This record gives sequence, C-alpha cells and structure tokens, in this order.
Amino acid sequence: MARTPQTNPTISQPPKLFVALELSKNTWKLGMTLSRIGKPRIRDVAARDLDGFLAEIEAAKARYGLQPDAPVKTCYEAGRDGFWIHRFLEANGIGNVIVDSASIEVDRRKRRAKTDRIDAQKLAILLARHHDGEAVFRVVSVPPLESECERLLPRQLRSIRRSRTRISNQIRALLFQHGIDLNPREGSFKGKSFLKALAQARQWDGSRLPAELRAHVRLLWRQFALFTQQLKKLEQQQRQVLREARRDASQATVAQQKAACLSLLRGIGDTGSYTLATEFFGWREFRNRGQVGALAGLTGTPYQSGEGGREQGISKAGNPRVRTLMVELAWLWLRFQPESALTKWFHEHTGKGGSRSRRKAIVALARKLLIQLWHFVEHGVIPEGAVLQEAA
Repeated sequence: MARTPQTNPTISQPPKLFVALELSKNTWKLGMTLSRIGKPRIRDVAARDLDGFLAEIEAAKARYGLQPDAPVKTCYEAGRDGFWIHRFLEANGIGNVIVDSASIEVDRRKRRAKTDRIDAQKLAILLARHHDGEAVFRVVSVPPLESECERLLPRQLRSIRRSRTRISNQIRALLFQHGIDLNPREGSFKGKSFLKALAQARQWDGSRLPAELRAHVRLLWRQFALFTQQLKKLEQQQRQVLREARRDASQATVAQQKAACLSLLRGIGDTGSYTLATEFFGWREFRNRGQVGALAGLTGTPYQSGEGGREQGISKAGNPRVRTLMVELAWLWLRFQPESALTKWFHEHTGKGGSRSRRKAIVALARKLLIQLWHFVEHGVIPEGAVLQEAA
C-alpha cells in the first residue's frame, strides 16, 4: 500500500526522495525519507551492488507514492570509497553531495550511541535540512577524474621522499649504535660507495660490524637506492610535463598550464608549482582571497566570549599538503625574492625578534604568498617586486 508523501507544508516544492548512504566494506545502509520530519526508513544493499541500489530507489518511490521521475537527492560521508560513487549517482540523474565527516553536528550532552543505522538516519535528516537551505554540514568539492589523476604525480613524489628519509634515518640509527656515522647528506648513501664504506667500517675496538647488522643495513640501502631511482624518474617526468606545457600550452591541461606559469616565479620550483596547480588552482574556482586562505587552513581562528578574546592560531582545516608546501615556499621566497614586497613586509614585522616571532610571521607570509600566487595564475598580476625567470 502506497504511503502519503511526507512533505513539509511550509515548502511548496515537488516532493523529493532523500537517501543517505552509510558505506562499509560489505553492506551499504540506505536511510530514506521525504522530509526532515519523521524517522527515515532503513534498507540494506550489498556493497557495490549498483543495480540493487537503483532497484531500492525505485521501490522507495513506489512505497512513498512518488512519480517515477521524482527527483532523488543522496549523500554520503567522504572516506575510503572516494568519488566513484558520486560519479555513478550523477550519471544516473541523482543529485549527490559528499559530506565532510568532521562538519556533522554531534550532541555533546551525553554519551552518544553510534551505529550504522543511527548514522544513516541522522544523515538523511541532515540531507533534507541541507536542501531546505540550512548550513548543517560542509560539502566536499569533487574534482574531475582527469584532475584527480593529475595530482597523483606530486603525491607520489612526496610519499617516496618521505619513505626514503625514513630508510636513511633507520640506517643512520643502526650504525650510530655502534659508533659509526655515515651522513647521507655528504653523499655516502649514493651509489655503491656506501657498501664500500660499510665494509670498511670498524667498531670502537677495531673489529668489523656484526654480519647480521651488515646484512640488514645492505637490505635497507637497496630500498634507499630503489626510492632514489624512482624519485629521479618521477622528477624527470614532472620536468618534461612542465617543459612541454611551456612549449605548447594548447596541448596541455589547465593544471599543467598553471603549473608552467607558476614555475616562472623564482623560488617556486617545479615541485611547488605542480603541486599547487594540481591540488589547488587547476580545477577549483575561488571567489575571493578568504576562500583561498581557508582551503589551505591558513586562516585564523579567533576565540571571543564576553569581553575576553584570544587568537587560537590557524585553523588547519584545509589541504594539509598545500599548507605544508606554502610554509616551505615562504622560506624559499625570502631567499630567492629578497626585493619583493612580501619579503620586505616579513622583515619589517619581525625586526630583531627571535625565532618564535619569525615562525609566526612565516605562516602569515605563507597565506599572503598563496593569495598572490592565486592572483598571478588567475589574473596575471605579478607579486609586487617579484622576479621572473626565463622559461627553460
């Protein structure tokens, strides 16, 4: 028997079916409702059973007495499943939003019961409120598939660099326990010269290192050498992409064009420009400077109650890769752009201050620099006093 649609009498809109997906490895729980009032109905679908999901949507329309072409609005929390479900839903004419899990409101008055069923029901109500115009959660921006693939290269580079550093630290720590210091910064880890130095290394009493230790260090060094080889190949690939984008922009993607543009600024470099373009400027659209700073998590978070107030520091709510990169680029900017207005601002505000004031000022400089880079790639405005380098 068909049910009467649960419409909100204060909103004169055609009834919509709201469906919240609570995703897990084996089962998707669907919370279904027609309005923010009432308890959503729960249905289970096997994970990744797309035909079964669409069948449940059609059955829900018939159950609630909706027309076959009635609009359907769905949502799910951002997580391991990524964006493929969103693309599937959009391709089938279903309006979907991906929810930032950290932005979902939570009752803090008591210990909260949490199950997938409760979460699906709660999320379905929030979805209905969201479409009524309430700001109940933050929506994640979904990149095009091409842009999602483009940002793999700088992320691979970052991951391999961190892995190589971890391996080199392990090697140094193992050798240091026996009074031996082979510093990778001096090049001793490059090539087979390290193996020769390892064989010649002696303990405090002149004896050779234990055979088990030498075998373990050699194993770690082979991993280090592999990471070095992979880094060299990926860096060459990145340089080649930027070189081709500078040579013929018509054959490059938007992100590659903007990366090539950013690399013209002295002090930004290939890695910095490629990361900023693929993570930030290549596919996102910003309306103002506040959005640029907020997405990087570099905006302030004031705390004010009554007459008292204080600053809690930056929000750190944005893209952590870009935020870390911008602090690094800010230090490089001071070195390679000494005559720029941003560098002069930094020195004027730090003066003879200590390291603490410099660390606080460098974060502010990172935010200002990011905004000026946005103006540079979007509006062609060169940062005041900045020096460009000729394209290679």
